[in-house]
Amino acid sequence: MLFGMAMDLKRLRYFVAVAEEGHVTRAAEKVGMQQPALSLQIKALERELDVQLFRRIPRGVELTSAGEALLADAKALLAHRDRAVETTRRAARGAQGRLWVGMTPTAPFHPLVPRAIRAYRQSFPLVSLALEEALSNELIERFAKDQMDVAFFVRSSSVHVETLVVSTLLEEPMIAALPSLHPMAQNRRSPTVHLRDLASDPFILIGPPGTSIHDETVAACRAAGFNTRVGQQAPRITSTLGLVAGGMGVALVPGFMQNMRMDGVVYRRLKGPQPKVFLGLASRRGDPSPVVRQFLSLVKRVAKKYSGHRDFTAG
Repeated sequence: MLFGMAMDLKRLRYFVAVAEEGHVTRAAEKVGMQQPALSLQIKALERELDVQLFRRIPRGVELTSAGEALLADAKALLAHRDRAVETTRRAARGAQGRLWVGMTPTAPFHPLVPRAIRAYRQSFPLVSLALEEALSNELIERFAKDQMDVAFFVRSSSVHVETLVVSTLLEEPMIAALPSLHPMAQNRRSPTVHLRDLASDPFILIGPPGTSIHDETVAACRAAGFNTRVGQQAPRITSTLGLVAGGMGVALVPGFMQNMRMDGVVYRRLKGPQPKVFLGLASRRGDPSPVVRQFLSLVKRVAKKYSGHRDFTAG
């Protein structure tokens, strides 16, 4: 009835207040205005509609049949308006919408990532999250095609993409994952190994060239004085550890992976210079989305609380 009318919503609110109170003076107190001014607004609405909405009775006013017909639609229209305003405001502050979140296969194993996702869902329950796991080069392609909003990367320090801003959340040393029957795994007196002592071992490389852990492993071996002897190439870190457990070779993995216990795999810290990877959070450079802005802010707060002393400058 009302959606096609150019009607003053304030007058409709005044009308509903009088209808609910059944008394103009009490309604005026409810809406915070003087009784004469409210009466004028009701009369203006009646002139606009060319109907009488109220009739006087000894204890106040009551709705006419026209007023009763208007009341339900007026309430519905005002409720619709209020919902539209609130939806718009939530979207403007990043509290409602949709967010595409990517992550490299290794990232979910860092305790910070599920912790941050959980905290975000609790703080912004009206934002729909779409999660996708992919290799780092695949995620970069998603960004280029506007198919990704933010992404968690486990990356080497050499990663740089001009169109992205990558904030470093945490730094992680690489550790060696060894088959349990490996001589250096069986030496319980030494929880560390020199990377050069693994020069004759076949390495299980994670992902293809151009992905962070693959490239960092090759670079670390070269820095230790030898070229990586490639035994197998695995698409995911879980399959890498499975190959290590099967005795197919050794691997370098981020330090947080030692939280993942697997029969047949022993983890050892590296002596000497330690290769590192970084848990980073990427977004498009200059992205104006309030939803993205809120996500970045919350994740950095969670990471700061998790680490206690990290610097979160953009990389």
